[in-house]
Amino acid sequence: MVVLTGAGISVASGLRTYRGPRGLWTEDPKLAGELVAGVDPQALWTVARAWRSEVARAQPSAAHRALAAYQSSLAAEGGTCTVVTQNVDGLHERAGTEGVIALHGALSKNRCSRPGCEGQAVASLDDVPAPPPCAACGAPLRPDIVLFEEPLGALEEWSAKKALRDVELFVAIGTSGTVSPASNFVRAAAYAGAHTLLINLDANGGSTFDEVVMGDAEVLVPELFA
Repeated sequence: MVVLTGAGISVASGLRTYRGPRGLWTEDPKLAGELVAGVDPQALWTVARAWRSEVARAQPSAAHRALAAYQSSLAAEGGTCTVVTQNVDGLHERAGTEGVIALHGALSKNRCSRPGCEGQAVASLDDVPAPPPCAACGAPLRPDIVLFEEPLGALEEWSAKKALRDVELFVAIGTSGTVSPASNFVRAAAYAGAHTLLINLDANGGSTFDEVVMGDAEVLVPELFA
């Protein structure tokens, strides 16, 4: 099994989605423009500070916990459940899910802003107003997340594609599945012969799935994965 999760799974944790009512981009259209490749490190750091504060207050939802428990029980039976997430909040890991493939990085970590620097990603530092310097080259650190117009991490993309080669059941939760790479994943799963299921508030993007179940992730995931 491969499970792809989007912002919808973290709504019950108190985090907003990106689009739609009260979405991050909806309420602050300029915010998306501040999260583009090449953005000034100080501007990015300022945005990330507020975002990190919001994420730090959040706790894993019932959906996060149910997925972690299901992964563990399936492993005991000799199966695998690979969780691929578009989220940067780290709630899957905090719920106990193992081997999470975080396509867009982790807000809880920093890395060097200079392309090609070999400095290692480090845990998020104290709430300082300016980006600290990289220990390897001195350039400003930045949140270890994938910005608009930046490529996915090579390891994360390879790991997700590898999991999709042998998938028998593909489930997308809290994401429309219409935006790349999600749109490519459901097609890859179908090509591998998997049954595909969408769990979402609406059926947007559902035409590419075999089955759609509409409702809140925190209600449906514990029921379906029990």
